[in-house]
Amino acid sequence: MRLSIQRTIGKDVWLYLMMLPGLLFYLLFKYLPMWDMLIAFKDYQPALGFWGSRWVGLEHFERFFSDPIFWQLFRNTAILAVYNIVLFFPLPIIVALLLNELRIQWFKRTVQTLIYIPHFFSIVVVVGITYVMFTTEGGIVNEAVSSLGADKINFLTEPEWFRPMVTLQVIWKETGYGTIIFLAALAGVDPSLYEASKIDGANRWHQLWYITMPAIKSTIVILLILRLGNFLDTGFEQMLLMINALNREVGEVFDTYVYINGITQGQFSYSTTVGLFKSVVGLILVVTANYIARKLGEEGVY
Repeated sequence: MRLSIQRTIGKDVWLYLMMLPGLLFYLLFKYLPMWDMLIAFKDYQPALGFWGSRWVGLEHFERFFSDPIFWQLFRNTAILAVYNIVLFFPLPIIVALLLNELRIQWFKRTVQTLIYIPHFFSIVVVVGITYVMFTTEGGIVNEAVSSLGADKINFLTEPEWFRPMVTLQVIWKETGYGTIIFLAALAGVDPSLYEASKIDGANRWHQLWYITMPAIKSTIVILLILRLGNFLDTGFEQMLLMINALNREVGEVFDTYVYINGITQGQFSYSTTVGLFKSVVGLILVVTANYIARKLGEEGVY
């Protein structure tokens, strides 16, 4: 048995060496830190260390769930998460389908390049662009509104505009880059299927609905399941930069709450409790979505 394993590794030794950095990354930064979640059940004190800190059981969880701010955080985070699922997730699929219909290759490549670029902008830059464009003090959007005779709108401070602004930032930044996987899936569709459908009298809509969509359906399902695993992750940097005193009521989410309590106030055990709650919710959503997908005849992620 051992000799067989050695021969297998020796045969593809360079492939295993290429895989090693990725394995080490996940081991060091994803799996080993899971051990630290035990401090959610301790009154962790850095001076006492991990093992010396007092065990408190579910005390932090009771405090978190009984705090009135829990429901505010859950509501704000869930609403933003639903916005991202409903408004953002379908857009890369739609854009990929549109790009797939383009037959002028130089135009297709140019459009792809232009919509990919925002992904490489730092979220700090994206928020900065948002402030420059939507501020009431010379912002191009408010100047256009004012030129039409209407009152300027406080996009950056009024609570009702916070969620649309945050969602639009995500859409502008990530939609283009999100098309890559779907375009790769579309590239695997056999062209002869389209040719055969033309002979049978199918138009472009029929080809889209009966050939293209089934070809990428499994990809859509898998990516949706994986996104549900990060359902309560709303983007810490983006939230922190967009929140101010006037929109905090709708902008405070779990990520910013963890930062305030864990980093600025040193409540490491309590903030770990919040993070563990998010992880458990994500796990439940992934398992449930995967189970439903399997029941409906799809592959799922496992």
